[in-house]
Amino acid sequence: MQAASRESYRAANERLATYARGAQPEAVAATADDLLAVAGLLGREPRLRRALSDPARDGADRAGLLGDMLRGKLGADALDLLAGLVAGRWSAPSELLDGVERLGVEALLASADAAGELGEVEDELFRFGQLVAGQQALSSALTDPTAPAGQRAILARDLLAGKARPVTVRLVEVALGGFGGRSFAGALTRLVELVADRRDRQVAYVTVAAPLTDEEEGRLAARLAAIYGREVSVKQTVDPEILGGVRVRVGSDLYDGTVLRRLNETRNALAKR
Repeated sequence: MQAASRESYRAANERLATYARGAQPEAVAATADDLLAVAGLLGREPRLRRALSDPARDGADRAGLLGDMLRGKLGADALDLLAGLVAGRWSAPSELLDGVERLGVEALLASADAAGELGEVEDELFRFGQLVAGQQALSSALTDPTAPAGQRAILARDLLAGKARPVTVRLVEVALGGFGGRSFAGALTRLVELVADRRDRQVAYVTVAAPLTDEEEGRLAARLAAIYGREVSVKQTVDPEILGGVRVRVGSDLYDGTVLRRLNETRNALAKR
């Protein structure tokens, strides 16, 4: 987002935080659903998002337009948050769409936070991503652009029924919709990172040839926390093809100490002789 949009979003997110502190988790989750429904509407209606972000119109006028359209169709809390969001300055219609969608996600995370479930939601999202990545047929079914979004959401809900919290299921549906214009895998990764950030943690994606023990994972997390100055959530992926060692990615930083990397480097060096 550009500067004006970031400031409008920041103000809306502060209003959300104030609201969420005084509301029940179920009410915040319902507000999140309303916000995400409006994000879906804006995604389908480019003329509407242009009208609601038009800098030539007064902010109160834009908020009034939104209220006239949606009053009685949304909860009062969602409508209030959206009115504040729309009244701000937006650098582009697409950034308003991103702001509404992101606010809906943050409301879901606020509801999970209030219920004490953020850690579980983070783990469930990551594990589901691993499950999908490991099964080509499932990945194709969930990401097939020719399949109706509702059909793919039903498949995801069936897979997660009884195995994940409602907020996790809803976030998976958001990922299926291409959160922030990302692929399904990219959206899931971003959502995991947003959950971790709300817990004041950094995510470390760790690839190993065999699973780390709890003790080994704890030592690695402690070393990374010392480097990055905050607690670290370790997300393990087992890949026997790396042969041994460990590969760690934290943000844009990559630490590759795998046997496979060393073999490739040796092979390349020999080929240059």
